[in-house]
Amino acid sequence: MLILPSANRVYAGASAELIAAELAVFSDAVLDGALSRAAPTELGGVPFLEFEADTLSPRAASFLANVSGCYALFELCGELLRPVDLARLDRFDDDLITIQKYPGKTNEQFTKLLLNVTLMASEFAGDMLDRKLAVLDPLCGRGTTLNQALMYGYDAAGVDIDRKDYEAYTTFIKTWLQRKGVKHKADYDGPVRREGKTAGRRLQVSMAASKDDYRAGLTQRLDVVCADTTRAAEFFKAATFDVVVTDAPYGIQHGSRSSAAGLARRPLALLAAAAPAWATLLRPGGAVGVAWNALVAPRDETASVLGDAGLVPVASEPYQQFRHRVDQGITRDILVARKP
Repeated sequence: MLILPSANRVYAGASAELIAAELAVFSDAVLDGALSRAAPTELGGVPFLEFEADTLSPRAASFLANVSGCYALFELCGELLRPVDLARLDRFDDDLITIQKYPGKTNEQFTKLLLNVTLMASEFAGDMLDRKLAVLDPLCGRGTTLNQALMYGYDAAGVDIDRKDYEAYTTFIKTWLQRKGVKHKADYDGPVRREGKTAGRRLQVSMAASKDDYRAGLTQRLDVVCADTTRAAEFFKAATFDVVVTDAPYGIQHGSRSSAAGLARRPLALLAAAAPAWATLLRPGGAVGVAWNALVAPRDETASVLGDAGLVPVASEPYQQFRHRVDQGITRDILVARKP
């Protein structure tokens, strides 16, 4: 596997080990353990990941095509490389993911990895290639996770309390849809009312990758609410999402905000307040994936918070291999938990 280049130098340094762990997750979840543990290697001075498999069916190759760091896949034939055809899920141009640039944006490759490994932990892993899944990011910021879900052809929903982030994402997606000529119907900033009062603002879009799909009703939904994440269950129906995926505030440059808890430098208070609502929105068999700063919230305490919300943390070995340095004050890790 030729590793996709990363503009982020620190992430690029960690990417080989992260992608190797991601491959192990895919192997266990949807490939019947067919892949050996991937190991970094160099061919012609270029970094690759090398692994073994007795066979690699077209469907297996399609799963591997969507691994976050997969740039190209080759069969090693003696000293020669034979390209393997890749069928990616991507429904739109990649500038949906890459065009936004702002301080604090989560690395796009990591966002894709987080979505992938969360989905692989769910009961719906085998459906990744076959049906429109529903993804919720309950701390969605300016929408990197939402855009990755849309790229996959899935429905995407988000919640964020920051009005500036909500407005920035609304402006971006409106401009992008119009510039790309994507067939869609939208309500860009409708009020959400509860008991006669405005409880938040809401962006709702129905869109399709082609005009033929739109005419046939093969649309995707984008639904973003500007509100407190602890109230997420007030805006969406229970048990309607296949996965909940979020990059939690790191507690260094970012504060974790909740109208109930104020500004908390540790994400645990926010997770404890919000996780029960997230779990309510998740279908049985679905999974929650959280990335967080392990320097300010130990793994066992974070797992305990998700456990208290009725979720079962995934403890298999590959899921212990995602810890990596982001900068001096942030060591990021991933915790995934499944709803029974």
